[in-house]
Amino acid sequence: MTPISRLLIANRGEIACRVIRTAKSMGIETVAVYSDADCEALHVKAAEQAVHIGPPAVSESYLSIERMIQAARDTDSDAVHPGYGFLSENAAFAEACANAGIAFVGPSPQAIDLMGDKARAKRAMIDAGVPCIPGYQSEDQATETLMKESIRIGLPIMIKAAAGGGGRGMRLVGDASSLEGAIETARSEALAAFGADALILEKALAGSRHVEVQVFGDTQGNVVYLGERDCSVQRRHQKVIEEAPCPVMTADLRKAMGEAAVSAARAVDYVGAGTVEFLLDGDGEFYFLEMNTRLQVEHPVTELITGLDLVELQLKVAAGEPLGFAQDDVRLTGHAIEVRLYAEDPRNDFLPSTGKIKHWRPPSGNGIRVDAGVETGSGVSPYYDPMLAKVIASGATREEARGRLVKALSKSALVGPATNRDFLIDALRRKSFVKGQATTAFIEDEYGEAGFSLVPSLTDFGMAAVVQYRLRTLSALSEALKVNSELLNWSSGVSLEAVTVYPPNNPTDNGRLSFITHPTGSGSYAVSVGEDFLAEYTILDSDDQTMTLQCKGEKRRIGYHAHEDGLTISIATEKLEFTLTDLAAGREASDALGSGVVVSPMHGQLIEIFVRPGDIVTRGRRLALLEAMKMQHEINAPIEGTVVKVHAEANEQVAMEALLIEIEARDVR
Repeated sequence: MTPISRLLIANRGEIACRVIRTAKSMGIETVAVYSDADCEALHVKAAEQAVHIGPPAVSESYLSIERMIQAARDTDSDAVHPGYGFLSENAAFAEACANAGIAFVGPSPQAIDLMGDKARAKRAMIDAGVPCIPGYQSEDQATETLMKESIRIGLPIMIKAAAGGGGRGMRLVGDASSLEGAIETARSEALAAFGADALILEKALAGSRHVEVQVFGDTQGNVVYLGERDCSVQRRHQKVIEEAPCPVMTADLRKAMGEAAVSAARAVDYVGAGTVEFLLDGDGEFYFLEMNTRLQVEHPVTELITGLDLVELQLKVAAGEPLGFAQDDVRLTGHAIEVRLYAEDPRNDFLPSTGKIKHWRPPSGNGIRVDAGVETGSGVSPYYDPMLAKVIASGATREEARGRLVKALSKSALVGPATNRDFLIDALRRKSFVKGQATTAFIEDEYGEAGFSLVPSLTDFGMAAVVQYRLRTLSALSEALKVNSELLNWSSGVSLEAVTVYPPNNPTDNGRLSFITHPTGSGSYAVSVGEDFLAEYTILDSDDQTMTLQCKGEKRRIGYHAHEDGLTISIATEKLEFTLTDLAAGREASDALGSGVVVSPMHGQLIEIFVRPGDIVTRGRRLALLEAMKMQHEINAPIEGTVVKVHAEANEQVAMEALLIEIEARDVR
């Protein structure tokens, strides 16, 4: 055995913070790495040492094997923990660590290499007798061959990058006319994300569950499974909600899936934490999908029902220690559910959001765990994955865990970039999820083509905003004048009215709202919109983050954050920004019905532009390909017409709402 005294974490964000937390508890010194974009990141502050590894682009920093090895050498690190993503499933990185005499916290390069190639892995699993989905995983990668094989397998078909994961290089195709474009897009995205463009095909199984089994092996040949996780709720093939155990699992099925997962691990002499992913159909049949040769994002739900610290186990196994327990020692207790809090806008097709976090009030409460990579003041850049934090709730029963999670999310707030908090709360409350019936089709079935939408209660938000705005103004004025703020509410004649005009900064709103508020008593205010009286509110208590308002006998706790542009108000399931500036004229122009102005939907890099001035395009035609936060997004023509001007070039970094292409509408009369 070789004890680890200093550990370099070759990652960033919440997983780096999470690994640092356990390493410190074991008395291991920690070393963080950071790019120019992460100089003030939370993981940098959490570690004892931090090493700069390059510019924001991942190819020159977090994906640079040479710079990671040099950072480990410069700090005399005994071991490297890769986290997940980036270099975590890179066999060359594991090999480089071994060659440098540095312990790699993970499996062997050989296991990573085999299981990292979905085509080879699937062939190996077939040989090992593990049930697999019908598909195509051969070496002939010609587009014509892939199209032919897709038709042979039968649509709908799932196209997947043979390397990597996380939903990148993955496309679901149900229409033969879309096959060629989907293959080319998946190939391009796979090459950009993983440096390899090989693809595999699998029959898409509708209405199945995505169930994965956590396995663990040590250098003494022991391999166990630690129960399963249900990760069926996914958006764009990326997991959104995960739970353990699976709601429909039986003891016999768990044993069968667990033993199949152990067989898969033994087939490659697996060491460390790994996950074998399966599709589980309605008849109880399961099929191998892939094996992730690393720690999973959703590992906390397994930790909470087993009582094990998987990072601690990883570090002990990497040091040569045995697991210290057998399969019969594994006990599953209670239930745990995890959600991923992303910087993305659910009301705008979940497009990634960037910017500074002005205020972060994390979820809290009984049975709540938060693994976060951000804090108030953190910046969210377009260079990396948009996940900000994971929120995990545990309880004696599934319903207890679900209820705790909803309550904790409802009391949280993040001011700055848009987040998917409201969507997560809504999804957790959907009847099919409450009943444990969610499958991989959950989001499509529940939200349809319209997607997620939640019309804010503007009157509630408006009244809360103006009441709080008045308090803020009075407080500042009373401090300046050295006068009790209550005295500023009244004149010797009539009560003083205050008029507040806000343009709500929200896609569902139009125009301005003019609120009039005047005091009616100590801590009580009447609020009107124009000449229409709305309600009387009494402020029961308040602090610098929250206030409790009472109206018609009903109490409501409201979170708020005052900033230079106005206020952010949040209640249980909704958040709304009230600003003092008009919406950007460019956004109004691009959103106009029938507009031929094409702007960038987010910050990112233009990978390719497919049109030139003079080209005639139909509505929906692919115009450009944009990469942001490790995903590629197609930009399509909003109208039919002629391209009159192209304002950007391939490989150019563009800002959100930057003008890209102008199309002149075609006269179809």
